[in-house]
Amino acid sequence: MVLQPKWFSLAPAHFRHHDHPQSHRRVRLRRAWDRRACEPSDYRTEVSGVSDSNAPSGNDAVPAAATPIELNRSVAGLPGVGSQFSARFAHLGLRTVGDLLNHLPIRYETEVAEAAVTDAKAATEQSEETVTRSVRGEIEKVRHIPGRRPRIEALLADTSGTIRLVWFNAPWLVKKIHPGACGIAQGRAKLRGGYLEMVNPRWEPVAETVHVAAHTGRLRPIYPATEELPTARIERVIAAILPGALLSVVDLVPAPLIEGRGLVSLATAYHQIHLPHHRAEAESARRRLAYDELLCLQLAMAMRRWQVRHAMRAPAMPLSAAIEERIHSRLPFALTPSQLEVCAEIAVDLGKTIPMNRLLQGDVGSGKTAVAVYAMLTAVAHGHQAVLLAPTEILADQHLRTVETMLAGSRVRIAGLTGSLRTADRAVVLSGLASGGFDIAIGTHALLGAHVQFKSLAVAIIDEQHRFGVEQRAALRSKGPVAEQVPHILVMTATPIPRTLALSFFGDLDISSLRGLLPSRTTPTTRIMPTQRSDEVYTWLKTRIAKGEQAFVVVPAVDGSDLGLKDVATHAQSLEEGILRGCRIGRVHGQMKSAAGEEVMADFRAGKLDILVATIIIEVGVDIPNATVMVVEQAERFGLAQLHQLRGRVGRGGKHGYCVLIGEPPSEIAQSRFDAIAASSDGFEIAELDLKLRGPGEFFGARQSGLPPLRVADLVEDFPLLLQARADAEAWIGSSGDLSAAGDLALRTRVIGLYGAALGLCDIG
Repeated sequence: MVLQPKWFSLAPAHFRHHDHPQSHRRVRLRRAWDRRACEPSDYRTEVSGVSDSNAPSGNDAVPAAATPIELNRSVAGLPGVGSQFSARFAHLGLRTVGDLLNHLPIRYETEVAEAAVTDAKAATEQSEETVTRSVRGEIEKVRHIPGRRPRIEALLADTSGTIRLVWFNAPWLVKKIHPGACGIAQGRAKLRGGYLEMVNPRWEPVAETVHVAAHTGRLRPIYPATEELPTARIERVIAAILPGALLSVVDLVPAPLIEGRGLVSLATAYHQIHLPHHRAEAESARRRLAYDELLCLQLAMAMRRWQVRHAMRAPAMPLSAAIEERIHSRLPFALTPSQLEVCAEIAVDLGKTIPMNRLLQGDVGSGKTAVAVYAMLTAVAHGHQAVLLAPTEILADQHLRTVETMLAGSRVRIAGLTGSLRTADRAVVLSGLASGGFDIAIGTHALLGAHVQFKSLAVAIIDEQHRFGVEQRAALRSKGPVAEQVPHILVMTATPIPRTLALSFFGDLDISSLRGLLPSRTTPTTRIMPTQRSDEVYTWLKTRIAKGEQAFVVVPAVDGSDLGLKDVATHAQSLEEGILRGCRIGRVHGQMKSAAGEEVMADFRAGKLDILVATIIIEVGVDIPNATVMVVEQAERFGLAQLHQLRGRVGRGGKHGYCVLIGEPPSEIAQSRFDAIAASSDGFEIAELDLKLRGPGEFFGARQSGLPPLRVADLVEDFPLLLQARADAEAWIGSSGDLSAAGDLALRTRVIGLYGAALGLCDIG
C-alpha cells in the first residue's frame, strides 16, 4: 500500500479559511500528527515502488504492479497536470509521456534530511561551521523591506519552534511567501541574536511537492524548468509516470552489444537518470543514453557513406602521367609535400565511379586554393566542368582573381557568377555554362539556382562548407553531367576540425589535412593589449601606415544597436576624427550591398585606403599582400578559431605581419583564449583547445547543416564512448547495409527521423 502524506493536501489556498490563530494552531497540530504517521515511508517507495536496497537492472527497474503507459500518451491527461498546467508543459516541449521520459535532469542536488527547528538549532549551536539544514513548516509572519537591496523576512514555524528566513532581491517569491504558506526551506543555517536564520534558502511550497515525503538526504534531480513550471512539479509528474512508462520502453540496441560495452539496459538507464540512488548510478545511466545518442549519429554517418558508395555514380577521371604533367605546368609554383599528398588522395577518388565525398581542412596559408585548382583542372582535362562555391561575394571574387592569376595564359575558360552580376553578363555566363563554353565557374549561392545548368559538371568544390547546408550540397549533386551521375564533391574549411568533431559531425566524409605553411608565408607576431592602452596601439599603427603598409581593424558589431559592443560606423568615425586623423579609412560589413562592399575592397586592394574597419566578414578569403597589421577590438568577444583566422589575413605578401588583440578578458576562459592565441600559431592545436573552451555547439554551430545537437553526450569527455559507437555502427552497417533488414527497421526509422533530412539519407525502407 502506498501511503500518501495527508498534510500535503493543506495547500496555501486552504488556509484562507483559517485566519484565526487557533485555526493555525490546529492545522499545525494536524500536520504534526500526519507527519509522524508518514515518517517511515520512503520517497522511492511512494513514487515508484522501488526499494532503496538494490539498484535496479533490466526489468527490475519496473515495479511488478505498474500499469503500462503509452509513450505517445498526452501529458494533458496525466494526474497532477490537467488543463491548467498542460500549456506550461507544452511550452517546454513536453507534450507526451515520451517527452517527459526524455526530459533529463541538468544536475542533481543532495537533499538535506529534514530536521525539526529545535534540532536544527541545537546542531547549529554545536557546530563551528555553517551547515545546510532542511526545515518544513508554515509561514507565520512576513515583512517586505524596500530599499536598494529589497528583502523579504519571514518566520517559519513547526511544532518545535521558529526559524527566520531572509531573501534579498527575490521579487518572484512575493506571492509565494505569505502567512499560512506551507513549505520546505533548505539552506545554510546560522545563529543570529539567538534566532536560527537562513539567508536566501531554497523554498519549496508544499503544493509543489505533493508526492515528496520528508526530505531524507536523497539525490534530487533538477530539471530544465520555468518560473510557471518549477522543477519540483516536473519531478513529481515524472516520478508518477515513470513505472508505467518504463514498461513501454523498447530497447532498439541488441542486448549482447549493450552487455559487451558494459552498459545498463535502456529501461534501467531511464529509471536511474530520473531516480538515482547515488551519483555513480546517475552517471551509469547517462553513459547509456549518451551511447545511444552517439550510436544513432554514427549509424547515420555510416549509412550516408554506404549510400554514396552504393547508390550514386560519378564520372571516372583517371589521372595519367600526361594529364598530371599538364596540370602541374599550369600552376605558377611547385606544390608542397603536404599539397602533393592531398592531391594524390583526390586523384584516387576522381579515378573511380564512386563519388568523391571529401573534406579538405588546412591551416591559414597552407595552400587549399591550389589543391582546389588541381581538382578542377582534372575535370577540365577530361572534358568536363568544375564549380567552386563560396559563401560570400567577397570570398568568391577573391577566388576568381586568384584562379584567373594562376591559370593566366592557359586555354581554361573561367566565369564568375554572383548575385550582383549585371543581367547582360549573367545571361552570357548562364549560356556558356549550359553549352560548355566555360570550363570553371566560381561564385556564390547564385550558382545553385534551378536556371543554372551545366553541360557536364564533374567536380564541385564548396569553400567554407560549414556555412552551407544539405540543401546546397544536394542542389550541386543534381547538376551532374547526366541524369544518372553526380559530380565529385570536395568541401574545404580554413578552420581545422578537432578529431572529436571530425568523427561526430563529418563522419560521412573522407578527410584530408594540409599541414604547414606555404614557403611565402610567415607567422605573424601576436600581442595582447588592455583596453586602456589602445591609444598606444593606434599610435604605433600610424607609424606602419607611414611606411606604406595597410591594416585591418576588426570590431564585433555592425552598428550601435548592440549595447556595449564597438561597431564599424562609430569606431571608424572615432578613428578618423581622433588618433588616426589623416589616414584613409574604409568600412565593410555583412549588411552592405554586395556592390558597395566590393567597391570598398577594391579600393583597399588598390591602395586607395590605408585602414579597413570591418566585422568578422573578412575572417576568410581576403588576400591583401600589403596588409601587415590586424587590430581586433574587444577580442574577448571572438572565439579562438576566429582570432586565428583573422591573424592569418596579414603578412601574406612577404612582409612580416602583426596581430594586436585589444580587450579585457571577463573570465578565466577568456584569459585562457588570449594566452593560447599568443602562445601558439598551430591552427590544429588551437582548434582542439577552442573545442575544450567553448564546446562543440559554439565551435562549429553543429555543422550548420541541420544536425540536431547532442543532448546527453559530451564530445570531449565521452570521446572513448564515441569511438566505441563508431566501431559498432561501422560493423552494423557493414553487415546489414542500410539497416533495411526486418529486425533493424525500427532503428532505421529512428536514425532517419533524427538525421535523414540533414544528411540527405534516402528512406527506401
